[in-house]
Amino acid sequence: MRGLVQRRFSSELKRRLRRIQLLLLDVDGVLTDGKIWLGSSGLELKAFDTKDGHGIKMAQEAGIRVGWISARYSPVVEARAKELGVSLVFQGETDKLLVYREILSQLKLMDSEVAYIGDDLLDIPLMKKVGVSVAVADAVDAVRGQADYVTRSPGGKGGVREFIDLLLDLQRFQ
Repeated sequence: MRGLVQRRFSSELKRRLRRIQLLLLDVDGVLTDGKIWLGSSGLELKAFDTKDGHGIKMAQEAGIRVGWISARYSPVVEARAKELGVSLVFQGETDKLLVYREILSQLKLMDSEVAYIGDDLLDIPLMKKVGVSVAVADAVDAVRGQADYVTRSPGGKGGVREFIDLLLDLQRFQ
């Protein structure tokens, strides 16, 4: 894996990645493929990739905090976050920058210590603030254009795990 890290990142980006202490994620389109299944009874279903979930657990075990910020509210998201031990979960938040500032204040972190993974236009203001911005492969063009790194895997299909693997590999070999 170390060879992949060496080829993909400039020395400046590697330096910024080594500072990351908090990974924030959008939910729909990043942790899921963006599809929302609604049954006639109002039941909402989303599919989360187990590899992404395992990556989140690995990041937490390595000392990286993980949080989710979503513009939509969904009980399914709460349930998945609980399963993974993610306590920083903010839903129904269209002003993601406002929530972001609260998180930084609470955790006493600086912008340079945060990475964010997004996929759509609401993510761009936050991507412009963090130390490392990431877009999943199937993000909209404007988001991919803003990102420091674009995953090869799409949202909901291993994009989060791909970035976490690279981040952890890089931080292990400082």
